[in-house]
Amino acid sequence: MKVRDQIPTAENSHNFNAMPDTDPMLSVGSTLDNLKAAIMGETGASAKYAAFAQAAKEQGYDQIARLFEATSAAEQIHINLEYGLVAEEDPDFVKPVADAPETHECDLNLISGAKGEIFETSEMYPAFIKKAQEEGKAKAVQVFTRAKLAESVHAERYLAAYNDLDAPDDDKFYLCPVCGYIHKGDDFEKCPICFCPKASFREF
Repeated sequence: MKVRDQIPTAENSHNFNAMPDTDPMLSVGSTLDNLKAAIMGETGASAKYAAFAQAAKEQGYDQIARLFEATSAAEQIHINLEYGLVAEEDPDFVKPVADAPETHECDLNLISGAKGEIFETSEMYPAFIKKAQEEGKAKAVQVFTRAKLAESVHAERYLAAYNDLDAPDDDKFYLCPVCGYIHKGDDFEKCPICFCPKASFREF
């Protein structure tokens, strides 16, 4: 993902349209409802990627294990941002707990991860952003926007790892602690989503 002159937002970007044939399982409610739904989805994703990381280690894919670990941690960043907004309106809301996910061979786990991230970036978050804009929920728009942009990069990382499954390199992954963006390799200066400096990134 290239760094732009301005931090990308839902207003200055052109990749925020939702797919016209949305998943029938996607339910769009109020922004508060959508924040809770996002927390549920991200909780499941974080648990799934943690399990996929362990499976990758056991199957001998160390670099991919680190990618899954970084992405699991990225989803926790999204959960915490979304939970902070929910707590402002519903302080009694309790974070959900995900069931233990099923794992498969590493290539299938990568495709499963990519499919989930593509759904979030092309359907779920665009719909939630639109609703938050309609309700004038600026904080939610920003949180959803950063998550949406990070998820598209997660999908890209998974597909690249899938294509290079038998040709790994020594690159490390770097996680932005603000928005959950993941960079592969150390050739960057700041996050292209929120402009957080490289020095603050977490290495995997």
